[in-house]
Amino acid sequence: MLGELMKKMALLVLLAGINLPLQANTTAGLPHHLPLLAQNDISIFPQRPARLAEPLPGQAPQPGEPGAAGAAIPSQPRIALLLPLNSTALGRAAAMVKEGFMAARQQDRGQDIQVELVETADVADEVLRAYQVAVQGVDIVVGPLSRSGSALVAQRAIIAKPTIMLASADALGASGTLPANLLAIGLSVEDEARQAALWAARTTPSGSAYVVTAGAAWQQRAARAFAAEWQRRGQRAQIVELGVAGGYLNPNDMLQFTRKIQAERGELVFAALDMLQTRQLREAMSGEVQIYGTSQLNPLALPDWSRVEPLFAMDGVRLIDLPWQLQANHPAVAALPRMQPEPEQRLSADLERLYALGADAWRVAREIARNQTNFEIDGVTGRLYVSFGPGATRFERLEVPAIYQDGVVVPYAGGR
Repeated sequence: MLGELMKKMALLVLLAGINLPLQANTTAGLPHHLPLLAQNDISIFPQRPARLAEPLPGQAPQPGEPGAAGAAIPSQPRIALLLPLNSTALGRAAAMVKEGFMAARQQDRGQDIQVELVETADVADEVLRAYQVAVQGVDIVVGPLSRSGSALVAQRAIIAKPTIMLASADALGASGTLPANLLAIGLSVEDEARQAALWAARTTPSGSAYVVTAGAAWQQRAARAFAAEWQRRGQRAQIVELGVAGGYLNPNDMLQFTRKIQAERGELVFAALDMLQTRQLREAMSGEVQIYGTSQLNPLALPDWSRVEPLFAMDGVRLIDLPWQLQANHPAVAALPRMQPEPEQRLSADLERLYALGADAWRVAREIARNQTNFEIDGVTGRLYVSFGPGATRFERLEVPAIYQDGVVVPYAGGR
């Protein structure tokens, strides 16, 4: 077995040396490059916020803690939807959130909630100014979307009205508990990594995990989130960083890693990688090693899987993703209309996830507008648990376990 592995890895090294793509036979119909949203300032990917702007003239930094929740929401509430629609980098992502929000709102016939769209750029201090103006004329604010804008608002604005940020708690330097009036509901691969760790601990209780990552910031942060959760449970995690060239894993690094995992008889790998990199790793390793990952191992929107060749090389790989990406028969998924792209075009999986985020943002805002303080939503981004009232607020999203089966990503039938 080791001899065959050596031959395979030697071939990969040779191909890399003459600058041929390691996966020239990429499955037909799949995108040649994964979405570039990982390079942007949104919470589906866990990047640190950009350097915060200096305080506005005459304004002292505020801790973002008004002390207690504000007055009850009136019977005809007003919501400001604060999005960077004027941003070159984030405009399309913001548009998808807006479409999802409005689509979910359209479903709620008979509701009497006014929505005001506030368009911003993506510069953090401009987002802060827009928030400070918008919050004066509405009862609830949904936004900002960017991590840097959300962090700045959380740190320097007086959050006197319910604010539902579309960034994650990780982006704000919090672990799930935030000041009164503030929720952070953004999508985050850090949350997915922690959920993958809990799942893996139940199904593969070997006590040791190899956490494989590459150079991207979101990958490293996902790796650290998994390792921290794994170690919190008293188990051992080894983080292994592999080199990357042209988006593909370095063959020499993979060879050394596969030798290591065979010598140590490893059984569990968390791949803090994208799908193409994980496919490389899967093909290089023994099928007896169980691989877990995040939603970044699912590169397609749910309807697109029927139009591409199956990825049989990924069979058995487990991941965490949204109901919107996995469960066509889920009540909330079936009820929400899907975006219809132009002919010959296809929305990326990440844009689909942001559309779903917008839809669930509406549902959370609607419940808060009804003066609900503790509620649960079985939404298109997962099962949401919200505590919103006097004192600290809490938000938790439980996503869906999934597995590659017959070359396609499907919900994991065995549960967690």
